[in-house]
Amino acid sequence: MVDISNAKIRELEEKARLLRRHILKMTHQVQSGLPGGSMSACDVVTALYFHILRVDSESPRWPDRDRFVMSKGHACPVLYAALAERGFFPVSELMTFRRINSRLQGHPEYGTTPGVENAAGAEGQGLSFSVGLALAARLDRKAWRVYCLMGDGEQDVGQTWEAALTSAKFNLDNLTAIIDRNGIQQEGRTEEILPLEPLADKWKAFGWNVLTINGHDMRQILHAIDEAHAHKGQPTVIIAKTTKGRGVSFMENVVKYHGAATSDEELRLALAELGEVPP
Repeated sequence: MVDISNAKIRELEEKARLLRRHILKMTHQVQSGLPGGSMSACDVVTALYFHILRVDSESPRWPDRDRFVMSKGHACPVLYAALAERGFFPVSELMTFRRINSRLQGHPEYGTTPGVENAAGAEGQGLSFSVGLALAARLDRKAWRVYCLMGDGEQDVGQTWEAALTSAKFNLDNLTAIIDRNGIQQEGRTEEILPLEPLADKWKAFGWNVLTINGHDMRQILHAIDEAHAHKGQPTVIIAKTTKGRGVSFMENVVKYHGAATSDEELRLALAELGEVPP
């Protein structure tokens, strides 16, 4: 396993805080969007886009790029923030989020936004799409890998489990799925709406290599992805235990912020908690 320096970990943690600030500003300026689940996924997305993924902002359709599939499409603010910071489009464009004629709509659109690999809206479709990509890479004898970020609410959807069975059948060890296990979906807490536990055992029973981590511990995230790369003969799912609204005390683990933008005063307080010094 490759060791990661403390300096690199600190750099990634600061990048994740920056993405969280972008998310808050994007959703606030239009008073729309879903900040909570975007913020819970920030550390995972940061690890991927700023340490793991082989992508090229100068050539978004580079054939040998890794593919990142955003299945939980409502959390696209974190994807847009990462793509902007990686240079796929100007950071200033983030403030057009959800505006008419913007390239940054409320769910990702393939072919509209540079760096976006899939359209996402209906829950549960991303893993199926990822299976197709992983099979294509194998058939073409390509080394690129597929990473699929899912929400825990998507575990309610039958299509997710059909894709899980198919992934195991074809031994897709070039596919890594990551579940943002923040415990909250649109209508409330997952364990009240449709209990998922024991979630890890379910995925094991479906033939997957299963890793469970703290989804806000950057070193754990990177090590888990490293383990997924090393594991052969099975796809890997990483269950990343996270907190909705991570990084802002009054937003953390609050159902409301699944889909509520901040007020002016809330934005000021939230940005201060995330280290932004007011002008």
